[in-house]
Amino acid sequence: MPNIENLRKQAKRYLKWHREGYYPVAAQIRSMLPHFRDLTDSEILQAGFKLNDAQELVARKHGFETWFALIKGIETMTAPSINTVRKPMIIAAEPQLFVTDMEVSRRFYCEKLGFDIAFTYGEPPFYAQVFRDGGRLNLRKVQAPVFDSGFRARERDVLSTMITVDDAKALFLEFVKAGVIFHQSLRTEPWGARVFIVVDPDGNLIGFAGSANGQATDEVAAID
Repeated sequence: MPNIENLRKQAKRYLKWHREGYYPVAAQIRSMLPHFRDLTDSEILQAGFKLNDAQELVARKHGFETWFALIKGIETMTAPSINTVRKPMIIAAEPQLFVTDMEVSRRFYCEKLGFDIAFTYGEPPFYAQVFRDGGRLNLRKVQAPVFDSGFRARERDVLSTMITVDDAKALFLEFVKAGVIFHQSLRTEPWGARVFIVVDPDGNLIGFAGSANGQATDEVAAID
């Protein structure tokens, strides 16, 4: 965990970048600060952005809601302790998926799977982040097909990412109504998880898994 002085320097650096019109900082501001979420890059760089905004940005990047919470967290974690040794903690994961057509992918994830756009970068966009509740996926445009022609025949069930949900059946039925194409229908796996897998326009397989709560999932078999 960085010390407080380094965190202050980070905040001042973001403030400086905003004042200089440095475009990459706009995407970070939009992604992390809710009151900038609906603005374009140009609008963000023209909007008022104060030191307290920059401090909140630093705090959120470190997993805290406010600058005050970040400082208190630093002080707590750096306080001398005889009995405990803090291990580094992974705060979140944002899997990256390769796509060949950003607009087609945007429509799939937003219109079919119910995600929203967190930010896009580039004109035209070559990088974007989509989110739904606590899940975030980064989309990276590539020029060539994501998988070679024989990959899926050889590795049929290789997932690009797995997303944990609280109610897999309800989400599965939502996707059925949206006309989503499934690689695997909803079923209870031998280890107890309730899982289904969708396939995106580039062949990425995205698994959604939730607790089965001891129930079988044969009731959805008729949907396939």
